[in-house]
Amino acid sequence: MQHFPKQMEKMINRRSFLGRTSLGLGATALSALAKPELLSSQGAAGGLSELPHHTPKARRVIFLCMAGGPSHLETFDHKPELAKLNGQLMPESFTKGQPIAQLQNQELKCLGPLFPFRRHGQSGQEISDMLPGIAGIADDIAIVRSMHTDQINHDPAHTVMNTGTSISGRPSMGAWVTYGLGSMSEDLPGFVVLTSEGGRNPQPISSRQWGAGFLPSRHQGVQFFSQGDPVHYVRSAPGFNRGQQRRLVDTVVQLNRLRNEQVANPEIETRIAQYELAFRMQISVPELMDFSSEPQYVLDSYGVNGMDGSFASNCLLARRLAERGTRFIHLYHRGWDHHGDLDRYMKICCGLCDHPSAALIKDLKARGMLDDTLVIWGGEFGRTPMFQGKGSTAGRDHHIRAFSIWLAGGGIKGGVTYGETDELGYHASVNRVHVRDLHATLLNLLGIDSQHFTYPFQGLDARLTGVEDEAQVIKPILA
Repeated sequence: MQHFPKQMEKMINRRSFLGRTSLGLGATALSALAKPELLSSQGAAGGLSELPHHTPKARRVIFLCMAGGPSHLETFDHKPELAKLNGQLMPESFTKGQPIAQLQNQELKCLGPLFPFRRHGQSGQEISDMLPGIAGIADDIAIVRSMHTDQINHDPAHTVMNTGTSISGRPSMGAWVTYGLGSMSEDLPGFVVLTSEGGRNPQPISSRQWGAGFLPSRHQGVQFFSQGDPVHYVRSAPGFNRGQQRRLVDTVVQLNRLRNEQVANPEIETRIAQYELAFRMQISVPELMDFSSEPQYVLDSYGVNGMDGSFASNCLLARRLAERGTRFIHLYHRGWDHHGDLDRYMKICCGLCDHPSAALIKDLKARGMLDDTLVIWGGEFGRTPMFQGKGSTAGRDHHIRAFSIWLAGGGIKGGVTYGETDELGYHASVNRVHVRDLHATLLNLLGIDSQHFTYPFQGLDARLTGVEDEAQVIKPILA
């Protein structure tokens, strides 16, 4: 699928058309600002004309990333046999020849689950007592217990989760989605990133995790901040009023268009669009970040105390972004890297993330938005059944052979559990799901066939799901 030549042809034809009509560029730009749907069948910011491939069940995605790798053994994967072996040597048949992060050349002993599990909802899903909020939405979520990935350290594992490959610099999920489907908002970015922290050793998250890679740069994620200006450089310079800012933007846009007449560079089109978006964001972003219009019961349900940068306030902000047309919203909570003091830090992280996650699902459902909003909750990998450290301060090492996530809304069947791990939670053993299978499922729910969603790069038809594209949609969890 050679998008770039098609795009060039489209740009040349459009320039010829506009140059030969009496309207001219200025009037066309004015029309686009006043009524953008006249120029785009997709609404605010285009997308590919051939998408969606089939009727979508989801229009937007909210990805709740528990950065650091939450333990599946203390959250969604109950292992009574592991409890029986607590403190005993880990059977070598599980670990021989397997990659291990920080437990190399150490005596490997089993660490039983630290918290009890109970069945919840009419579906009877088994969920840890550490997650009472998520337990309360058991019938709305599909738990996948058989996830596995390729990379055992944080940054490359995040890179796999976000881009489908461990090669740095490839397009992220959000970039692929907005490239294919466009934005639904004229006044806000199509892809927004929010971060919070709390827990043990909050690992840094590189901005390339939400980059556009080789896709047009307009599709990269825009990070919003909780302190100071929500978006860097979006505010007018001191001494400039809005009218002056408008004239400045118009002048810069005209210069960019003159240059683009000569070089036909898609990145210049991106620059023009982003100047216009930044100008509109000067009004839309302050309104977005103002929670004063939210009823008190909504604030209480999330546990929000204003825009404080917490995971709770970011979950509420995610709902507000979804309402206003943002296509892909990615939340990172940094603090789940529990190599030590697992009991203490699991309680901290679950306390910060459990109820807001559940509140988001309930809020979307109450507003009739859950049906077309796909929500995904999980980290970049899991944790080992073996303990790390000593005594009461024991933790768990990185683990790539098995971990758990859950999904809700947007075409997901609630109240189901898919996949299994072995009796000690070491290997995903039944209905194994790779990260790229998750990507294929995400795209499918958005109406996109991953095998036919490509971009030419270095002689290959690149895909989010990889050039071999052996990824499979997780059909049993689809409604």
